[in-house]
Amino acid sequence: MSSVAVAPRSVHSSADDIVRNLSLVRDEIADTAAKIDEHEVAGLAGHLSQNGRVFIAGAGRSGLVLRMAGMRLMHLGLTVHIVGDTTTPAISAGDLLLVASGSGTTAGVVKAAQTAAKAGARIAAYTTNPVSPLAELADALVIIPAAQKTDHGSNLSRQYSGSLFEQVLFLATEAVFQSLWDNTDVPAEELWLRHANLE
Repeated sequence: MSSVAVAPRSVHSSADDIVRNLSLVRDEIADTAAKIDEHEVAGLAGHLSQNGRVFIAGAGRSGLVLRMAGMRLMHLGLTVHIVGDTTTPAISAGDLLLVASGSGTTAGVVKAAQTAAKAGARIAAYTTNPVSPLAELADALVIIPAAQKTDHGSNLSRQYSGSLFEQVLFLATEAVFQSLWDNTDVPAEELWLRHANLE
């Protein structure tokens, strides 16, 4: 059976398109970030301040954002593990599982949270859905009021498939890192000593 090559659709963008969409993305991020409950975020940051290891689980782009957050937490001196890596140990009581899922129903993320709960670990979650299975398992919950990735007709965002959630998730995790760091007397030069040197 032979396959017929199909020419890709012509994709182009003008400078005016870029200016318009930079404004769109910036404004959506600012509007959504302003609606986050700062007490929820402070509660999550409080869990990161406690003793215990931090385990990070997320799928897709949300997972990539949490990996960036994990790197910053490692720079602060926390012991951080990425769920699924071959060297990640078992989670146990006293540890924290940090997760994100826009829908709060991502199977692998919910399963990780269930396993963590059974092990006696704490769970900190970012989601758009306060009544999701993930939200119900969370000890600390941050609601990001963005559209879910399958909500293509949402009036919450004109961006594609969960982009706004992931963008504001990044902002929230950076604010947590900055707040934790602000409350130490550790200079940036000392944090930098923990940065990867095998790149």
